[in-house]
Amino acid sequence: MKKNFLVLFAVLVTVLSCNTNSEKIGFVNNSELINTYQEKIDMEAALKLEIEAFQKRTDSISQAFQKEAQGFQIKAQGMKPEAAQAEYQILGQKQQMLQQRIQQEESEIQQRSQASIDTLIKKVRTFVKDYGKQNGYTFILGSNEAGSVMYGKDEYDLTKIIAEALNAAYKEAK
Repeated sequence: MKKNFLVLFAVLVTVLSCNTNSEKIGFVNNSELINTYQEKIDMEAALKLEIEAFQKRTDSISQAFQKEAQGFQIKAQGMKPEAAQAEYQILGQKQQMLQQRIQQEESEIQQRSQASIDTLIKKVRTFVKDYGKQNGYTFILGSNEAGSVMYGKDEYDLTKIIAEALNAAYKEAK
């Protein structure tokens, strides 16, 4: 992995050092671009509402089950031990089913969220690629926490320009 990075870095340095005036190079801050993209902001707001609704349903189900369990405890005091044990097992099975249903729904929300994020990232990459082609860029590099672009002159930072164009395209498509 380090060897591939070093080879890629060497090639990039070579390409950049051989840069003629006809080549156009820029970079974007990946995190900033994604985080200022209105579609992501809208997606997060919708996801937050979905999670809040899920939590309300979960709380309601839990409260109803707790009331049922408390009612059973009172009722069990007047029952024969065998009958109380049988009802207790039924109550335990019901609790397991409720927990499985909650876990399944939580997993579905996570999968939908991840799929949305993946789709969003692909959309942004495609947009940046098209932007580069339409505006005559030889390279548009992405900077991130891992340091793929460790330094770039501010004049080559396309983050704000591309974010504005991306948000304008999203607004038009809406």
